[in-house]
Order: sequence, then structure tokens, then C-alpha cells
Amino acid sequence: MEPTRNCPLFGDAFSAILPTGAIDVNDLRLVPDNQEVFCYPVTDQCLIIELLELQAHVQGEAAARYHFEDVGPVQGARTVHVLSAQPLWLENLSLRGCCQDAWFLSGKQQVAKDVTLHQALLRLPWYRTDLLLSINQPHPPRTKERVSQQVSWP
Repeated sequence: MEPTRNCPLFGDAFSAILPTGAIDVNDLRLVPDNQEVFCYPVTDQCLIIELLELQAHVQGEAAARYHFEDVGPVQGARTVHVLSAQPLWLENLSLRGCCQDAWFLSGKQQVAKDVTLHQALLRLPWYRTDLLLSINQPHPPRTKERVSQQVSWP
């Protein structure tokens, strides 16, 4: 497994453990205050962590689908298709004390190239926040070498 580093997020409000090769996109361009974005150039993958307004009008799996379908048009996707959605066990989350509900969703979006998008949604009603983590996985990899270098985010 690749070496990792602890990365402070949102002004040290909390942190994430990321591969050392991950680049903080904020060092390259302006990123909205409600986002932290990291890219991994070896695999063309990108991790986006977003603090969004709680969408209380949708619950459970519908909330995960809502955010997935909302992201598509923003990214210019021509099509979006959910492949799977499943609940996450709150006991396994470090935010379990304030997380009411959590979901993992995978789907495909057709933007400039076909991308599989994996999203984790953590619902934080105490803070009126939906925490959305998105990892894109472009397809197909550019070379055989890239296939063997796919990173797994901790």
C-alpha cells in the first residue's frame, strides 16, 4: 500500500488520511470554500470533499441519489446512471456521533470521457450539513501501466 499523510481539511476542522502523491488542488487554482479537492495525477483520479446544505426533503437512499444526480449537470454530464447504492454502517465512521445516516453510491457519468463516480454521503443534521465525498475513476485507463497503479483511497 502506498504511503499516506494526514491532511487538515476546512481550516483544521477535521482531517483525512490521503496518499502522499495526492495534490491539493487549492495550491493550483481557486476552490470554493465548501470544498476540498485532491487529485492523483498518476491515475487521473480526483477526490472532492464537500460540505453541502442538508437536503432534508430527501431521506435514505433517495438522498444519495439526489446528490449524485445533482452533481452530473454541474460537471456537464450528458448522462448519469446509478449502478449501486448501499447504506454504510455508522459504527465504522469516525463521525458516527453526529452522523444520522450514511450511504455509498457508485454510478457512471458521461462527461468529456466516461467516468465511474463513487460517492459517500454522511448526513449531519445537527450541523444542517450533508458531507459528500466523491472519487472519480476515469475509464479506460490510458495505458496498461496505469491499471496497475490505480490508487485505493484509505
